[in-house]
Amino acid sequence: MRLADIKTHVIAGPLGAGKTTLIRQLFAQRPAHERWAILVNEFGQVGLDAALMTRDDDGLAIAEVPGGCLCCVQGVPLQVALTRLLRRARPQRLFIEPSGLGHPASLYRQLQAPPWTGVLSLQPLIWVVDARQLLEGQPLPDAQQQALGQAGLIVLNKSAGLERAGLPAQLGDRPLYWTEGGRIALADLPLADGETSSDGELSEPEAASAPQALLLPGRPLRFSHTLEGHHAVGWRWHPSHSFDGPALLALLGGLPGLLRLKAVLQLAEGWQAYNGLAGQGAWEPTLWRRDNRLELILEEKPDLEALEKALGGTIRDI
Repeated sequence: MRLADIKTHVIAGPLGAGKTTLIRQLFAQRPAHERWAILVNEFGQVGLDAALMTRDDDGLAIAEVPGGCLCCVQGVPLQVALTRLLRRARPQRLFIEPSGLGHPASLYRQLQAPPWTGVLSLQPLIWVVDARQLLEGQPLPDAQQQALGQAGLIVLNKSAGLERAGLPAQLGDRPLYWTEGGRIALADLPLADGETSSDGELSEPEAASAPQALLLPGRPLRFSHTLEGHHAVGWRWHPSHSFDGPALLALLGGLPGLLRLKAVLQLAEGWQAYNGLAGQGAWEPTLWRRDNRLELILEEKPDLEALEKALGGTIRDI
């Protein structure tokens, strides 16, 4: 299959910076004549970002690579997932969101090499950061320091009410975009200079498919993953279950070392999505109906058996 010069934007940044929110804001600006594709990389193994992005839009195709960093394992997960997405969607524009705990600079370099040469038209890297945390001097992981060094645009998100002075020297003279709620105009995304290239030939690599576990009422599937001192734990429940949202947030808000909470769950108000910290986010309606999903990223690994039992106590129909 031949594809050529697909305008490709890598949206990188630390955990919780607002990368997914920014991409969702861009969805509403998609020109009617363009097909878009989004490849999301998650640290955890449940697969929640695609569920959070689900929309009733035939012009969008979403794929995800859960369970670690896109660029690791010699790029095999990236090549398999991205090849299949491009073959299926044939997009004019592609967005790639690497995990906030991954290595976006390495991913960016891989996208400039075969088999992507001539297939992708890679645009300057967009680096999203929580402006308050940056101004407060919170340290960045080494992988994010490297990504910052390659950034063509720095999006200072969550910046409402902040003084735009005293910026860290590490930002250099790179273009800055101050915003709130991940809002950015499609026209303000940085574009690369250069001529278009010839078509690239993209063959689908071989990859073994893991068998799908059967999801039954009252029998959740649990996932856990540890990398570089961070722990991701998650669950999937049958779609027939309904959860008590306030009780769930109260439970999870007491977990030590909780960095991130993502969920798509059926509540009393219907199907709802959550993306943030317990007590620092909000439920919002979602079109997702496939199953109930919850994922946590923590600095300390919890007692999984005890936590799973406590989560079961927030299910309204058990």
